[in-house]
Amino acid sequence: MAMYAASGVDVLVATCTDGSRGDIQNPAMEGQPHPKRDMAGARRLEMDAAAKVLGVRQRWLGFVDSGLPEGDPLPPLPPGCFALQPLERAAAPLVRLVRDFRPHVIVSYDENGGYPHPDHIMAHRVAVEAFAAAGDPARYQGIGEPWAPSKLYYDRAFSPDRFRALHFALEEAGLQSPYAERLATWLEADAEGHTPPPPTHPTTTQIECGDFFEARDDALRSHRTQVDPEGFFFAVSAAMQRKVWPWEDYSLIESRIPVELPETDLFAGLR
Repeated sequence: MAMYAASGVDVLVATCTDGSRGDIQNPAMEGQPHPKRDMAGARRLEMDAAAKVLGVRQRWLGFVDSGLPEGDPLPPLPPGCFALQPLERAAAPLVRLVRDFRPHVIVSYDENGGYPHPDHIMAHRVAVEAFAAAGDPARYQGIGEPWAPSKLYYDRAFSPDRFRALHFALEEAGLQSPYAERLATWLEADAEGHTPPPPTHPTTTQIECGDFFEARDDALRSHRTQVDPEGFFFAVSAAMQRKVWPWEDYSLIESRIPVELPETDLFAGLR
C-alpha cells in the first residue's frame, strides 16, 4: 500500500469494525487509561496514525467488533456483532464504498481470514460479495451507481515459503528464529508421511516493495494496543527481509480482464 500510494495510486483501506473488543497485546500499553476506558476510540487514533504513515485513505464501515472467542467449546459470539450480520447487511456499506471510490483492484483476506478471527472471515465474505455485486445494477439498488472492479486478490501475509526463507536466514546469521516451532511441526508431519496440506490458494503475484518495509513496520507499530514492537512481526530486520524476501505475496482470485501469470503488479493488465 505504501509503495503504490507513493507512486500516485489512490489507495483506500476499508475497516469493517470498531475494534472495540480487541485485547491489549502490547505489554507497554497495559497501564494506559485510554484503551481501558475506550478501546474503540483508541483504535481510531491508531488507525489514523497508520494511514498517515502509509499515505493512504481510510474509511470505517461502522460495525461492532465480534471479539476473538476462546475456550473449548467456544462461547457464542456477542449479539449484534459484525460476524453475525446477514451477508447483505454486512456487505452493503462496502458495496456503497466500492461504487463511490471505483477501485480497479480489491485486496482482502482469504477464507481463513489470514488466521480464523470471525471478523476477518466476515471481511473476506463481504469483499467477495462486493466484488461480485457492486457492478450489478439489479443488486443493492439505491446505494450508488454500479461499478465493477477488475481484479480480486487475497493477501498471503502468512505464506509458508516466506516463513521458511526468513527462518533459515535467521539461523544462518546465528539469530534465534520465532518460526522454528511452526516449521518443526511441518517437518514432523513430513517425517511421519503426513505432508501438511498445501495453501488453499497459490501465490500468483509477488510485489517487490522492500524499499517500503520500514513504512509498513511503522504503520503496524502505530496499532500500539494490538502489536508488541518487540514481538513476532519484527523478528527479522527490514534489511534482512529485503535480501531474503523483498516481496509481498498475493493470490489472484478473479479477473475481469485478460491476465498472464505470474504477475509482479496488482495492476498488471490495467496500466
